[in-house]
Amino acid sequence: MSPIESLNQAITSTLGKLYGATPSPDQIQIQKTRAEFAGHYTLVVFPLLKLSRKKPEDTATEIGTALKAEYPWITDFNVVKGFLNLSLSTALWLELLSTIDGDSAWGHTAVTEQSPLVMVEYSSPNTNKPLHLGHVRNNLLGNSLARILTANGKRVVKTNIVNDRGIHICKSMLAWQKWGNGITPESAGKKGDHLVGDFYVAFDKHYKAEVADLMAQGRTKEEAEAKAPSMVEARDLLRRWEAGDEEVLALWRMMNQWVYDGFDETYRRLGVDFDKIYYESETYLKGKAEVLRGLAEGLFVKHEDGSVWADLTADGLDEKILLRSDGTSVYMTQDIGTAKMRYETYPIDQMIYVVGNEQEYHFKVLSILLDRLGFSFGKSLVHFSYGMVELPNGKMKSREGTVVDADDLMDEMIASARAIAQEAGRAALLPEDEMQEVARRVGLGALKYFILKVDPRKNMTFNPEESVDFNGNTASFIQYTYARIRSLVEKARVAGEAPEAPLTSEAAVRLDNAHSDREVALIRQLSEYPAIVAEAGKSFSPALIANYVYELVKGYNSFYHDCPVLREEDDSIRHTRLYISRIVADIIARAMDLLGIEMPERM
Repeated sequence: MSPIESLNQAITSTLGKLYGATPSPDQIQIQKTRAEFAGHYTLVVFPLLKLSRKKPEDTATEIGTALKAEYPWITDFNVVKGFLNLSLSTALWLELLSTIDGDSAWGHTAVTEQSPLVMVEYSSPNTNKPLHLGHVRNNLLGNSLARILTANGKRVVKTNIVNDRGIHICKSMLAWQKWGNGITPESAGKKGDHLVGDFYVAFDKHYKAEVADLMAQGRTKEEAEAKAPSMVEARDLLRRWEAGDEEVLALWRMMNQWVYDGFDETYRRLGVDFDKIYYESETYLKGKAEVLRGLAEGLFVKHEDGSVWADLTADGLDEKILLRSDGTSVYMTQDIGTAKMRYETYPIDQMIYVVGNEQEYHFKVLSILLDRLGFSFGKSLVHFSYGMVELPNGKMKSREGTVVDADDLMDEMIASARAIAQEAGRAALLPEDEMQEVARRVGLGALKYFILKVDPRKNMTFNPEESVDFNGNTASFIQYTYARIRSLVEKARVAGEAPEAPLTSEAAVRLDNAHSDREVALIRQLSEYPAIVAEAGKSFSPALIANYVYELVKGYNSFYHDCPVLREEDDSIRHTRLYISRIVADIIARAMDLLGIEMPERM
């Protein structure tokens, strides 16, 4: 039981005895005591005045006196206006510490077959280009959210919808046909997603030249864009694909496989995976069928050009196209079909879409359309909307010059971590293979943490140089502290001390006699971990986990600076500090794992 839970029970019982009434849960408000006052936790007295019918200070004093008299582990109290500050015994904190088993899932809720099933969709790439910086934030948020929800006792299905069809992939296919000369990823010595992305850029270059030429001949911009030969041919490829033209399908399968192989490598390096992958080519027909059903039932309307629309003006929105005039589908059509397939396959209790905030309108419409089509899950869909991520100008350039490639970014982060280690002279202390692994964990940890520590709903700028700083709120700072603690614990083991052994009752007496409150401050931080995990699951915020770990590491470094550990002569105190150190390292590793960050044992 946590200290807050113990306090809650004690306060509830005491109020019943003092005032003959049981308070409602919202009347008992317990918070951490502010740093300028003595105490560990503060009871806000104002909501209790209806029970006591006394002044705030008198009520607080009366409750504090009764608590201290009945519960030996409440050692002292003080009153500041309507706030009752309570101090808890060292023995209570050490008892709590002994329940934090580093080898168990302390702070996490067990998942059972009866646990709610949550599906989390993230990544959602297009098969015409490699993953970029925006995808990195998306994947890191989705993967971390899935881990946090699992820690909160949810069954989680991690899913991905690959946009593997449409005009975008037809552009790359056409460019390969025209200018590829049979090139393959193997012959080019290039990842398949990068190769296909090169052809997408090549198409765009030729297309823009054609548009400019037509405009020079007197066509309007709209006419030139519609009549440009490359675009006409790409649209023809799309129509042939939807008609089942085997030649087009064969080319489509080949180039998509190149991209999938490239994606798989990027996902593996980034440390993300999926339980189920859906493909737009398999879901759009289901969506199209639902749209046509809605049209037949009068839910949608057909315009003169044959396009199908949903009139959402009654919902405060506008009209939304669902099928183009040539019968081809749009993203909304695909999402309707994908949602239907998912709920047919899984007994989903909650569906979460991890998609950027520029798509907020899209998901409002999707929810309305699914509800209009009669699907009970329509209104319960959750759009986990996050802000955009950019780089400072001039920091890095992608192959295409406009977006930051995910593979390039990871390479750069790992190289930066290794360079810093070499400058500090640390690289020479480790074998080459271990140095490479440490550089990988530190570089990728820096990338992940810098992105995940920011409130996901905010736009952010990712600064590669700041992210690998060994001072401040960075993964490198946290990883270095973790490695130092692990080294400390290992030295103790080699010397014959067992930091995993239970604490003795004598430890509390020794610590009290030494007037040391650093240990209690650390244990209190550790005790907050389960509540942080729970809140991160409720608010969908990995940032809460990241910033909790940072504060814990700062607290430990302050403790380590002021309190000798291995050099402490008192056996009981030394053992207690070693035990606390080991638990801190365990919680750091567990929390960082929720962010998808691996911890090096040595740095």
